[in-house]
Amino acid sequence: MSVLVTGGAGYIGSHMVWELLDHGEDVVVLDNLTTGFDWAVPDRAKLVVGNVGNIDLVDKVIRDHDVEAVIHFAGSVVVPESMENPLKYYDNNTANSRNLLEAVVKNGIDKFIFSSTAAVYGEPLTTGPIREDAMLNPMSPYGSSKLMTEIMVRDTALVSNLRYVMLRYFNVAGCDPMQRTGQATKGATHLIKIACETALGRHPSMSIYGDDYDTPDGTCIRDFIHVSDLVNAHYAALNFLRQGGLKFTANCGYSKGYSVKQVVDAVKRISGNDFPVVYEDRRPGDIPSLTANAHRLMSRLSWKPAHDDLDKIISDALAWENALDSRRKSA
Repeated sequence: MSVLVTGGAGYIGSHMVWELLDHGEDVVVLDNLTTGFDWAVPDRAKLVVGNVGNIDLVDKVIRDHDVEAVIHFAGSVVVPESMENPLKYYDNNTANSRNLLEAVVKNGIDKFIFSSTAAVYGEPLTTGPIREDAMLNPMSPYGSSKLMTEIMVRDTALVSNLRYVMLRYFNVAGCDPMQRTGQATKGATHLIKIACETALGRHPSMSIYGDDYDTPDGTCIRDFIHVSDLVNAHYAALNFLRQGGLKFTANCGYSKGYSVKQVVDAVKRISGNDFPVVYEDRRPGDIPSLTANAHRLMSRLSWKPAHDDLDKIISDALAWENALDSRRKSA
């Protein structure tokens, strides 16, 4: 039997594929390649190009590849874009997930892992790392579209044999330490990727949006998790379901945060390039400070991060960007 990874040609999805393959799993990927790349899918995995919202196609993939579990990454993830084009996010993140769930239930699949986000919380009402039982009050269509899918998963499980894990990501960063895959999407908005690209001379400068937040240095604070730790948490979640677990929702982070300025300064130090930074106005939908209380993930799934170090995250990201730059130059 195999594991279906939707969005498996993208940044996080392709890391998940490698994590599964490293554990000897059979993997099939469904991706429309809008933001993903066929080269990011290893030869040992099977790639099907198509839309996760196409019920007939998903039904065929499940039957043809004897799928036993689904890990759902496919979706749009840019908060500012969601503010400008909310219907795109409700279509791609919510409506498509609804169709995927229909195909999953129709085929009797009982193991479903959903890639959610800390954006479902909105701005915390209390200080310190946020817990899973905090108020859910998203401040962007991106967060709302993900929360709607969480509700659909929960409600579907009540009337079917579906068992699920929903993992709320904080800020995913870094790349596979073995450089097998990484963030390659053009125009990606991830802070560490943009800073690394600027350090390597791909941009003349980079912007920091807002320096007047109520934080120690005025810039937003975020919990950055290494992508390899994130996908390892998904594998722990898959084993939880295989062992009979019923349902589980957890934060994925390190329970500590770094400011945007701290991250940019670290990239400058590690790269050796003191590149220009432009301070601009705040962006709609940005939250001043958001860090994870990750105790539930660590205790319930016996999960321990292996790359909990900002310098490690940045070093891996810089190494990947160097390799990607060389690949583009030789193409």
